[in-house]
Amino acid sequence: MISSPAASTGTNRQRGGAVLMAGVTEYLIVSALLFGIGLVGFMTRRNLIVIFLSTEIMFQGVVVSAVAFARFYHHVEGQAFALFLLLIAAVEAGLALGMVMLLYRRKGTLDAEVWSVMRG
Repeated sequence: MISSPAASTGTNRQRGGAVLMAGVTEYLIVSALLFGIGLVGFMTRRNLIVIFLSTEIMFQGVVVSAVAFARFYHHVEGQAFALFLLLIAAVEAGLALGMVMLLYRRKGTLDAEVWSVMRG
């Protein structure tokens, strides 16, 4: 019979009676990968929607690192900060999509090169 409540729910893996949990390093690696993927997408793409999605991926990398540090140091403030970041990301998504629609209506393209030329 299984005596551990965590083992009975199936949420934690066990090996030899010790519960294996990911440390802060694994979360920070995932966070850095998300941020790096977003940064590469932001720097190499020309489509405004892809650039917008790349910034969202970078934002999620920051959220993962905030939650990782909050879990590692046992502070609720980090998780509250991550929730605040998710709220800001949702607001930013709404504003950015509205701006993308407006830009597309004006010139009929979402190519960032077209929008980089300023009128005098």
